[in-house]
Amino acid sequence: MREVAAAASVSVGTVSNVLNAPDKVAPATVARVQAAIDKLGFVRNDAARQLKAGRSRSVGLVVLDIGNPFFTDIARAAERRAGEHNLTVLLGTSDDDATRERAYVDAFDEQRVYGLLVSPVGEDLNRLVALRERGTPVVLVDRDGGGTPFDSVAVDDVAGGCLAVQHLCATGRRKIAFVGGPGTLRQIRDRLRGAADAVAQTPGATLEIIDTDAPSVLAGRAVGEQLRRRARQDRPDAVFCANDLLAIGVLQALSLTGDLRVPDDMALVGYDDIDFARSAVVPLTSVRQPTGEIGTTAVDLLIGAAEDATGRNPEHVVFQPELVVRDSTS
Repeated sequence: MREVAAAASVSVGTVSNVLNAPDKVAPATVARVQAAIDKLGFVRNDAARQLKAGRSRSVGLVVLDIGNPFFTDIARAAERRAGEHNLTVLLGTSDDDATRERAYVDAFDEQRVYGLLVSPVGEDLNRLVALRERGTPVVLVDRDGGGTPFDSVAVDDVAGGCLAVQHLCATGRRKIAFVGGPGTLRQIRDRLRGAADAVAQTPGATLEIIDTDAPSVLAGRAVGEQLRRRARQDRPDAVFCANDLLAIGVLQALSLTGDLRVPDDMALVGYDDIDFARSAVVPLTSVRQPTGEIGTTAVDLLIGAAEDATGRNPEHVVFQPELVVRDSTS
């Protein structure tokens, strides 16, 4: 920094302001300092800066499955919002594995991240509580944090499950199958609870639960193959999948031979409304979650918690889902 200051004919303090608070420096001076940085190839030692500040400018983000476009879209929105505040996002995926999640939480703790955004795998939040008590703010993402000490941003998945099955029943379907898993994920359980509520409200409707070991395309395809092999009288006339990846897998299996038509023989609803839902061979009816708003709000809550030293009560933001009707049910 001293070499940069000398080359730009400014003080070391001015170089520091250009790096950390450029709005405090005249534009011409910023340009001169930046030219000196480029000429000298200066790279700031963030480890040293972190030791001095006690906290980095990086945000840790741990999601359940980065292969699911739902979480990719959340991460992209969080990254954009973080960048507006001179923060960077470090991303990890737990793959629905509590041990892997803890490893990422520990790694981000060692890096003294600015804060942590996390979609927890299970109900044990003790490690996150310890992190928060040491001064690192934590925000739960895609999980309602009511009853916990954490800020949170989520979608009402019970309402979303109810929306999906109410729609299927309104189209005359009565033999409903719910496809989803693993049951350790609260989001899956809540969507199933909403589906069961809608079935209970519809005379003559029944609900079959088909568990999967993962909410993936391959798991959905395996379920679709199973349904295709059943006798006609034993098949459901509608399937609600816990996410779009499962629904796309089911659709692929049902479409392989052309024996079963969607929606004529079996209606199909997914969840998340990822881009692939609208571009599937039969455009998929899905329950939309506002991924952009989830990612943006998560970062806003994290910054609010990090900058507020008064010990404010945690905020819990819950968005309402929206049903998007396409050809797979109509």
